[in-house]
Amino acid sequence: MRAITIRDDVLRYRDDLPEPIAAADEVVVDVTQAGICETDLQLVRGYMGFAGILGHEFVGIATSGSFEGQRVVGEINCNCRACPRCDSGLGNHCSKRTVIGIDRHDGAFAERIAVPQHNLHSVPDTVTDDEAVFVEPLAAAFEILQQVKVADSDRVAILGDGRLGYLCAQVIGSSTRRMTAVGKHRLKLDRFARIGVSTVNLDDVDAEPVFDVVVDCTGSVTGLPLALSLVRPRGTVVMKTTVASRHHLSLAPIVIDEITLVGSRCGPFDKALAALQERTVDVSDLITHRYPLEGAEAALESAAQHDSFKVVFDVQSNGA
Repeated sequence: MRAITIRDDVLRYRDDLPEPIAAADEVVVDVTQAGICETDLQLVRGYMGFAGILGHEFVGIATSGSFEGQRVVGEINCNCRACPRCDSGLGNHCSKRTVIGIDRHDGAFAERIAVPQHNLHSVPDTVTDDEAVFVEPLAAAFEILQQVKVADSDRVAILGDGRLGYLCAQVIGSSTRRMTAVGKHRLKLDRFARIGVSTVNLDDVDAEPVFDVVVDCTGSVTGLPLALSLVRPRGTVVMKTTVASRHHLSLAPIVIDEITLVGSRCGPFDKALAALQERTVDVSDLITHRYPLEGAEAALESAAQHDSFKVVFDVQSNGA
């Protein structure tokens, strides 16, 4: 089987891997498309110490089970469904969980992947593969509104002009239009401007604590200090950033200004799929680069460049 692996910080394309063997509760999915996200870039830099097949944003065809023959997307947390956390609705935080393409579970940068059947969601016929590949990060954006109440009068800052920031801006836009996106790249910020979001270049930021909610989608250790400088006293900072590097900052401002710091991770797939089906979120034209699995190094390098927005693997194509 063809796939992209990471081991000892070495990224490799391989065409000799064994086929995945589905456990009793799993289904093998033929992967059609898989998207590269910031977490994948951080994993290559050593985040989580992951070894195995990368990739967790995917759409494909289920080969067995109740979804056999259907297009599916899959939640990434593979939980035990039996522990106290799972029983209380905290399956994403199951102490026994593995995480697809991130933690002890091979991922979707491969021709096939084994996924627990209960993690799968059928993709509506009106949602294309190019749209469905965004379900996982879009669900993560919806998680913010599950955790934080955003009023229509609230001022919100989105830090980071990339893929996740853009999705978060669209989702939060259903609650307030008083949003500002902060980024480094004019080309990317222009996307935010076209959907009615105010934009400011990072170099021009006036670090005044005026925002009720600040969402850190920077993918950088610089994001949290900037967020703390922009949020008002008793405001809320939502952290979407996970990085391989360590944070070095004083936590005193969180106490002094009584800031609420919210870690925000995976979210509701049903809401993401509904938003794509109902066209309340637009992901058209976000894919800027496509590669076969054989183009692993070029694809990951492209995803880190300022002129790319979303890079995907067309998994079933062969670059040979």
